Amino acid sequence: MTLKYLIQKEFLQIRRNAFLPRLIIAFPIVIMCVIPWVMSMEVKNIKVDIVDNERSTLSQQLVHRIEASTYFIFNGQKPTYQSALKEIEEGKADIVLVIPPDYGKNEMLGKDSQVLIAANAVNGTKGSMGAAYLSQIVTSHVQPSMEAIRSGVSTLLLYNKHQNYKLFMIPALFAIVMMLMTGFLPTLNIVGEKEAGTIEQINVTPVSKWSFILAKLIPYWMIALFVITVSLLLAWIVYGITSAGSIGLIYLLAMLLALFFSSFGLIVSNYSNTMQQAIFVMWFFVVCIMLLSGLFTPTRSMPSWAYLTTYINPMHYFIDAIRTVFIRGGGFSDIAHQVFALLGIGLFMGGWAVQSYKKNN
Repeated sequence: MTLKYLIQKEFLQIRRNAFLPRLIIAFPIVIMCVIPWVMSMEVKNIKVDIVDNERSTLSQQLVHRIEASTYFIFNGQKPTYQSALKEIEEGKADIVLVIPPDYGKNEMLGKDSQVLIAANAVNGTKGSMGAAYLSQIVTSHVQPSMEAIRSGVSTLLLYNKHQNYKLFMIPALFAIVMMLMTGFLPTLNIVGEKEAGTIEQINVTPVSKWSFILAKLIPYWMIALFVITVSLLLAWIVYGITSAGSIGLIYLLAMLLALFFSSFGLIVSNYSNTMQQAIFVMWFFVVCIMLLSGLFTPTRSMPSWAYLTTYINPMHYFIDAIRTVFIRGGGFSDIAHQVFALLGIGLFMGGWAVQSYKKNN
């Protein structure tokens, strides 16, 4: 009965806060409705300048092919390479293509035709991808036989058949929503009671540490169920994307991730004396956990010492498992390793949250 009233107290505190109920409702809606449109690793709108030193029919065909590409914004033809390079230095262009004077002649004689591609590598991803796109257009133009060979190659896509980047990112957005909602709110809980002075009233009661911490965790697990439900509904209503696997497994993974972050938030709150301190400490760990999880980039591209951190990173296990279920339609046997890893880490953090709470604060 004591636990029941403690949980009731937590919900009353949340309801009486003018900001938190609105945040709990609005946050998953904003994340799911806005981020999938703007978070894309596909590089487009690359501004290109072309210096055509030959101005033959063949070179102009190449210019028109680049102009028609959906990946480039054609800035026009420049008289010299120096003038085009100046536009790169001024930020008006991203890449320059220089066609030599003997481009068409070499093609007629069957010789290799070389063109110069100069890319602005300040943004390394945009520069390298832009140069790769441009190289493919030039190669297919000067070697149409190679393009014919490529056209005869068939590709079978087993998962994400339409190469929809939103389908790849939506499971990752589940992780972000869960992390911020079930991580930061518990972080502010106990330390908020310390600043308000209400924690002293709890400390003089016979409430056990287990009951107190469990009463703090359960409301945020229920909030986790709410936000993951809203996220799944919005993915279906707004984008027409549904899970290829079991919805039950998605809820299981969400609850295990909520167990970790809510426990971790309470640990930070137990060791902090002010809200400012708790927020900065939590933000430090959250950024590290997120960037080292494989949320945006493959973990195998990390240095070996950084890759070792994925073995204790619950976000890594969650993202790997939920993409397996949501995109590939995997079953429990496919994610058993990740489930048990999340469970072990979550129980460890839950025990730490109980032990770190001191009733003599």
